[in-house]
Amino acid sequence: MSRDIPLNWFLYFAAASFSIGLMGVLLRRNAIAVLMAIEIMLNAANINLVAFWRYGIPAPDEGALTGVMMAIFVITVAAAEVAVGIGLILLCYRRWHSADVDRFDSLSR
Repeated sequence: MSRDIPLNWFLYFAAASFSIGLMGVLLRRNAIAVLMAIEIMLNAANINLVAFWRYGIPAPDEGALTGVMMAIFVITVAAAEVAVGIGLILLCYRRWHSADVDRFDSLSR
């Protein structure tokens, strides 16, 4: 049976991943590293969605993949976020010759 690993292990792993991503967002100065840390946080949310779907009470139709569908939606939104984020970082790098997030505090310089 696929329920050999208890649900709380998935939740601990997701909490640890989210904490690592949050530390990366708060402590890193490079914009690319901040984007990667945000992706780690979104993946932690995906782990929670799929784990709760798998270990939760089954839906009446038994065919609903709600947790997986939500995870796919989050992955799609994350891909769009990274595409826009990288575009903005490239524009800022061309202007200020730096990917340091402290330099992006004003659009007038």
